[in-house]
Amino acid sequence: MNKCNLLRKRLSEPGIILSPGVYDCLSAKIAERTGFEVILTSGFGISGSVLGYPDYGLLTATEMLNAAGNISKSVDIPLIADIDTGYGNPINVVRTIENVIDLGIAGVILEDQEWPKRCGHLQGKRIIAMEEHVEKISAARFASGESGLVIVARTDARAELGLEEAIRRGKAYYEAGADVIFIEAPQTEEELKGIPSALPDMPLLANMIEGGKTPCHSAGELEEFGFKMGIFALSGLFAATKGIEDCFCFLKENGTTSGFENISSFQDYKEIINMKKYKELEEKFVIRKPNS
Repeated sequence: MNKCNLLRKRLSEPGIILSPGVYDCLSAKIAERTGFEVILTSGFGISGSVLGYPDYGLLTATEMLNAAGNISKSVDIPLIADIDTGYGNPINVVRTIENVIDLGIAGVILEDQEWPKRCGHLQGKRIIAMEEHVEKISAARFASGESGLVIVARTDARAELGLEEAIRRGKAYYEAGADVIFIEAPQTEEELKGIPSALPDMPLLANMIEGGKTPCHSAGELEEFGFKMGIFALSGLFAATKGIEDCFCFLKENGTTSGFENISSFQDYKEIINMKKYKELEEKFVIRKPNS
């Protein structure tokens, strides 16, 4: 079963899907090793880790797809990749989706912001007409063919036009062929609870961002509200940022990492990156010359 169908199978099963955001191959491998069934990338995380830039639409399609493709190939579990706005009109979306399928990515998130887009929890977002994004969703569905690719349609309309308009768009995007609806950045618990009530019988995604506009809830609470997916898109990125900063500050102050407790061992790291596999390949294929 390919990764697209693995993701579809999980979406059809009972229970909420709890997914962490990953931003490189190492964080993806850690997520898989921890036992998560599905992972996802965010433009915020890829922009920060690849370029060191904020999520202001500065990543190109090539940079985003290259990063997502490498991540997908590094693990056996399905990846849902953020593809921003699809990088153009519906024809561009067709090409983007074809590339996504070639890379073995299981699902995509396609949003209705104007380009250049920005993080859904930042100010200053602008959105395209609902009809334009319906065209993009239809194009993505067409381009997905028989692959089984899961399409997550995201709307950022809440910030500019209110929750009612965001819900209206969610309905239209689902009718256009999206598999999962993602209404970004509801601003209160009441708004969060209101989304499943207004969109019954649709698989819904809730995005939990520490310090963001949406109040954070556990996976169990989100399932009670009626969501099918609960994603913690930036938790790993934020945790890694804090961990690296703490380690480097300790090293700068003490001239050593001895005594710094929150650090992986060399052995643990080798297990995460599966060094044993490559050692075995080396022993099988690499002929070592005797010392001269």
